[in-house]
Order: sequence, then C-alpha cells, then structure tokens
Amino acid sequence: MTDQQPNRLARQLQRLDDVPAFARSWFRSVVLRRAVPFTGTAGLDFLEMGTGRVEIGIRNEKKVQNHIGGVHASAMNLLAETATGMVVGMNVRDDCIPLAKELKMAFKKRATGALRAVATLSDEQRAAMQASDKGEVTVPVIVTDEAGVNPVECEFVWAWIPSGPRKS
Repeated sequence: MTDQQPNRLARQLQRLDDVPAFARSWFRSVVLRRAVPFTGTAGLDFLEMGTGRVEIGIRNEKKVQNHIGGVHASAMNLLAETATGMVVGMNVRDDCIPLAKELKMAFKKRATGALRAVATLSDEQRAAMQASDKGEVTVPVIVTDEAGVNPVECEFVWAWIPSGPRKS
C-alpha cells in the first residue's frame, strides 16, 4: 500500500525521525505518555510506531506487579490495548476517531519479566480504514515475555466513526 497519506498521529510521530536513533524510542515514549497519561503512569515504552506494526513494552516494576511479582493482568491488558489502539490510530482517517469495541484475552502461562506487545494491520485492513468513515477491524496482538513465552492470547476489535457531531 503506497498511496496512503500519513494521518495526523503519523505526521506528528514522523517529526521524531530527526531525533538520533539511540534516543528516538525514549522521546517517542515521553511524547505519547503526555498525550495518554495513563500509559505514563504504567510506564509503557513505545518502541516502534508504524502504520503496519506497533511494538510497546512494559517493564516488570513494582507499580505494575501482581501478588506473585509478575506483570498484573490489567497491565497486560493495557499493554495489548495500547498497541492495538496505536496501530489503528496510525491509520484511521483524520475525520474519524477510533473506539475500542471488544477484547478477548486468555491467560495461558505465568509471565516472566518485562513484556512486549506487537500489534499489526494488513494492507487490506489499512486500505479499508482509509476508504470508509465507519467500520471495524480485528487487530491481532502478540504479547511476549523475557523468556520468549506468550503468557496471554488476545485480540481486539476496534471501530472507527466520524469525529463530527453525532446524527440522531
């Protein structure tokens, strides 16, 4: 898909391309944590932000731990939801807003250490988001821990609607 013009979020993040590569992830995380304060509270790290792929990490720190010292289930949900929401947000038209519609999350194994979530969209999904001012998309997300294990299996359904006033 080569003709898609970057939307507002993608254009804002492109400004960070001038930051030296070694510091880009840190600057991106600071900017996005300010835009979505709860992600800053949890300490999410915005590692890669692209229109087809978003990768976000979370460290296993006390503020996000559960009673057994792993990343709390709610923090895992935040990680996966943010990754899927950001990849949708990088593609939705500027005259639309994304809305989380449904999530499925199955906890399969105990997580070890830090986690990473990778959410992806296909070229066809991205094209559909550009072609219509209303729709929905199922966004797969893979969550992996430091041991290379996928402690949860999840997917999110995101909708997008026009951002103007609602019609009655």
